[in-house]
Amino acid sequence: MEPGTHFVFGTRKEHGFVASFTPSVSPHLANWFLLREQFEPVPDEPGLFRLSEPEREGIRRTRQAVHDLRSQGYTVQADIPLDPAASADPPRPAPSNGLTERRSRLAQAAAGRTTQRGTAHATSPPSARPIPPKPSYAPTVHLTASGGGRSL
Repeated sequence: MEPGTHFVFGTRKEHGFVASFTPSVSPHLANWFLLREQFEPVPDEPGLFRLSEPEREGIRRTRQAVHDLRSQGYTVQADIPLDPAASADPPRPAPSNGLTERRSRLAQAAAGRTTQRGTAHATSPPSARPIPPKPSYAPTVHLTASGGGRSL
């Protein structure tokens, strides 16, 4: 272990994903951090913590704990599969919330024809207001002279 290490993460057959802290971190502070990262104390083994519910994305959650502690300025030693700096991220299944399917249905609906509007004929000219026919007579306009402006 490197000098100045604060936390150590690994795996054990009997406990799954585990974490411990070194004497360079106060036990109270280490306990607080590890509990916030969803690790719980292992009974009868002081200073050892195990990940709660390791079957629920255990590797990802442990890697996140390593990342979080490092971002707080702590030196963390972790096994290679649990070290986000030393290994590639495992593939994460995207949760299906129906958004992709909804977008696909909307795109298909937008691309298709609708029965609510009449179909436009490709050969017809665009609709415009018809021009009225020119009258055969000349309209007579009568203008009256007003008295020089507005009345109050």
